[in-house]
Amino acid sequence: MLSALPLQNWRFRPTGPPAGPAAVTAAFAEGAELAAHVPGNVHDDLLAHGLIEDPYLGRNEIEAAWIGRQDWRYSAVLPDLPDRPAAHSRIDLVADGLDTWARLALDGHEVARTLDQHRSYRWDVTGLARSGAELTVDFESVYAAAARVEAALGTYPAAYDEPFQYVRKMASNFGWDWGPTVVTAGVWRDLRLELWDTARLAQVRPRAQLDSPAGQVGSVLVEVAWERVPELADQPLRVAAVLLDPAGRTVARAERTTGLSQLQLTLEAGPVQRWWPHDLGGQPLYRVEVELSLGSRRLDAWSGRIGFRHVALVAEPDSIGRSFGFQVAGRPVFARGFNWIPGDLLVTRLKPEDYRDRLADAKAAGANLIRIWGGGLFESDAFYQACDELGLMVWQDCLFACAAYPESDDLAAQIEAETRDNVIRLMPHPSLVLWNGCNENIWGQQDWNWQPILGDRGWGARYYFDLLPRVMAELDPDRPYWPGSPYSGDRTVHPNHPDFGCHHSWVVWNQTAYADYADSAPRFVSEFGWCGPAAWSTLAQAVGPEHLDPSDPVLLWHYKAENGPAKLRRGLSDSFHQPADFDTWHYLTSLQQARATQFGLDHWRSSWPRCQGALVWQLNDCWPVISWAAVDSAGLRKPVWYAIKQSFAPRLALLGSAQSGYQLKLVNNSEQTWSARPLVRRVGLDGVERAAWSDLVQVPAGQVQVIDLPLGLVAGPEPGSGLADDESLVVDAQADRIDPASRRVLARPERQLQLVAPAYRVETAPVASDRGDPASPTGTASLVRVTASSLVRDLILQADRLGGRSETGPVTLLPGESYEWLVTGLERPLEPADLAGPVLMDAATAELSARQNQG
Repeated sequence: MLSALPLQNWRFRPTGPPAGPAAVTAAFAEGAELAAHVPGNVHDDLLAHGLIEDPYLGRNEIEAAWIGRQDWRYSAVLPDLPDRPAAHSRIDLVADGLDTWARLALDGHEVARTLDQHRSYRWDVTGLARSGAELTVDFESVYAAAARVEAALGTYPAAYDEPFQYVRKMASNFGWDWGPTVVTAGVWRDLRLELWDTARLAQVRPRAQLDSPAGQVGSVLVEVAWERVPELADQPLRVAAVLLDPAGRTVARAERTTGLSQLQLTLEAGPVQRWWPHDLGGQPLYRVEVELSLGSRRLDAWSGRIGFRHVALVAEPDSIGRSFGFQVAGRPVFARGFNWIPGDLLVTRLKPEDYRDRLADAKAAGANLIRIWGGGLFESDAFYQACDELGLMVWQDCLFACAAYPESDDLAAQIEAETRDNVIRLMPHPSLVLWNGCNENIWGQQDWNWQPILGDRGWGARYYFDLLPRVMAELDPDRPYWPGSPYSGDRTVHPNHPDFGCHHSWVVWNQTAYADYADSAPRFVSEFGWCGPAAWSTLAQAVGPEHLDPSDPVLLWHYKAENGPAKLRRGLSDSFHQPADFDTWHYLTSLQQARATQFGLDHWRSSWPRCQGALVWQLNDCWPVISWAAVDSAGLRKPVWYAIKQSFAPRLALLGSAQSGYQLKLVNNSEQTWSARPLVRRVGLDGVERAAWSDLVQVPAGQVQVIDLPLGLVAGPEPGSGLADDESLVVDAQADRIDPASRRVLARPERQLQLVAPAYRVETAPVASDRGDPASPTGTASLVRVTASSLVRDLILQADRLGGRSETGPVTLLPGESYEWLVTGLERPLEPADLAGPVLMDAATAELSARQNQG
C-alpha cells in the first residue's frame, strides 16, 4: 500500500549575502541556518525568528521588499527508509506546491527544477533516496527569473510595473490596488516522500451525472488512470469503485481487472438526493471510493466527495445582444455574489476555518456564487470543501490577470501542466460551476494600448481560446468554460460591451457618481465596487491611532487604489460636504461605500431578467486597508456588508424615480408568489408623516413588478415638483413587519437638505452571559436601545471602537420607533455615555459636522 513519509528538520538561509537589515546578516553569519516551518514561506520564517517586522503594519512593507529579491535555500533530512526495499518498489519525492523557481537536490545530486507555483510535482528518487540524506531546495528570486524571461521574449505590458506576467506565481504577491507587494518564496504546500510498489493511482475523475437537468436519477462515470513500475507494465490489476450516499450507505459498486493503465467504471446510483445552491435546497454529498489492487493486495486508494446537480451557463445571442446567466436544474437564477481575492498574501497562514469563516460571511449575506479572481490561486482544497458544504457556487478563473502574457512554447507547456493538475484536483467538487480563462486580458488587449509594445507578438489569446478550452473539454467536459471576464462572447464585439456576455462596471467608481449605475443594465456584472475603509479598530491596530488622519502618509500607505483619495472625495461630494476630521470621514466613506454598492445591486436586481447576475468586488481583504471589501482583514463586517445583505434578499421593495414621477419596484427572486403589502411614506426631516400609500400586491415567482406611485404621495411644495429639500420617501417591504435595518429611503443628497440634528434616546442594559460572545475572554455583553423622536437615517453603531462586536448595519428610524443592538466581547457593561461621539453616528449628524468644518 502506498505510504507517505514527512521530511524532517527543515532549515532555511539566504544564499549569497543577505540584503536585509543587520540583524538578518548577523543571524545567518558564516552560512548559519535557522529552523523553518514547512509548509510555509520565508516571510513567516523570518518573522518567527524576530528578524523582520510584520509587513502588514505601518509601512513595514517597504523594509521587507528585499526579501523577494533574495535567493533562499530550504533544506531537510530524509526519514528512515527500509533497508531492503520490496521488489518492484518506488520512492517518489512529491511536492504539492513550490514557490516558485526552485532547484531540488539530494545530497548534492540534482533531482529537478521547477518554474510554477500553481501545480504539484512528482519525481522518482529511488536511486538517490537514503535514510538521513539531505534534500536542498534552492529558490531563485522571481525578480531575477522574470528578468531573464523578459530579456529572452521581450517586454509584455501589464497593469502594474511588476513582472508577474513572466512567471507562474500568484500575481497579487507583486502588489495590487488593494494589497501590498509581498513577494514570497518557500515550500508552500506539503513536500514528502511516497513509497509504493507495482502501481499507484495517478488520477481519479468522478463525473456525477443526472438523467436530465431536473432529473432525480444519477450515475457516476469514474475515469481512473494509474502509473506502473516498468517491470510490471502488463500485470493485470483490479480497479474497484464504490458510491456511498450521504449517510455512508453503499449505493453502487463496479470493478474490473485489466492489463491496461486506465479505464472507466460506471456507478448506477438510481434515485439520488440533489445538491443545490443554499438558497434553493440542501447540499447532500456522496462519496466515491476507488481501490487499486493486485490480487488480494491493496496497492493504492482514493476517496472524494461529489454531488449530483445540474448547473448550466446560458450565453446565447438574443434581441439585445448575448445573454449570460446560470440555470440550476433548468431554471434561471440571479447570481448574487462576490469576487474572492487571496485571504492572505502569506497564504500558508490560512487555516481551513479561515476559509470557512469568510465563505460563511458570503452565505450569510445571501450570496450564492463566489468568483475566484485570476490574480490569485487555484485555492486550497479546504476552500472548495467549504463551498460544497455551504451551498456556494464557484466560478474559477484560470490564473491570468491584467496583463499580456508571452505565448512561448515553454510557457504554454507550463500552463498546460498547471491546468491539467488543477482541473483533475478540483473537478469532483459540485460547487464548481464555471471555468473562466482570464481576468480583463481580452479587454486589455483591445483598450489598454498594448499594441505599440507587443507588435505582432501574441498576448495570451492562445491560452484563452485554444489551450484552456481544449484541456477543459478533455478532462472536465460536463462543466462550462468561458474565455474571460469581461468577455462579450464574440471576438468581433467589444469585450466589455454591457449588452453582451459578462461585464466589468468600473467607470462609475473611477469617474462619476454612483447614481450613474442606473444608466445601464449589463447582462451580467462580474465586477463592480466602491471603496471604503476597514473598521476603525483594524486600521488603528495597523497604523497606530496617531496616524488616523485621511491625509496621513502611513494611513495612505494602506490605500493602494490609483488616485484613491481623490476618488473617495469625488464620491462623497455628490452626497456630503467634505469632512475634516477622521471620525466623520471614516463614517461617511463607510456609509457611501454601502449606499453606492447597494444602489448598483438594487438597480441590477430590478433589471431581471435582462441582467442575470451581479458580483461585488470584493468579499475579503488580505491586509488592513481601505478597499472595496465587504469584510476586512480582521474579519469585521463593514457597513457595506449589511447593505449587500439587504440587496441580496430574495424579495425587495425598491424606490426609484422615472420621467413620470416615482416608482416602487417589487423584486421576487423566490420560488413562490409574494403577497406583498409594501408601505411607502413621505416624511419630513422631523419624521412626521405627510402622506402614505400601501396596497396588497401579488408578485409572481421570479418576476419584477413596477408600480407608479400616486402623484399625491410625492408632491412637493408645488404640484408635480417631487420631493422637497426637507423630506424623504421611506419604504418598508411589509407593512405588518417593519424592519428599520432593511428599509429603503429615497431623498435628495444630505448636502442639499435643510438638516437639523436628529433626536433620539440611548439606553443600555447588561445582558446575561449566555447571550454574550462565547469566544470573548469575559463573555460580557450589553444591549443598546435607541428610541427615535425624529427621522434618524443610517445610524451605525461601531462596537469595535469599544472593543466589542455587534452584527447590525445602518438603521433608519422614524419617530417612536426603537432598535436594539447586542454588543458582545466587552470588558465591562456599557453605559449610555460610552455611545457618545463617533461610536454611534448617523448621516445627518455627520453631514452637519462636515458643514461646520467647512468654516
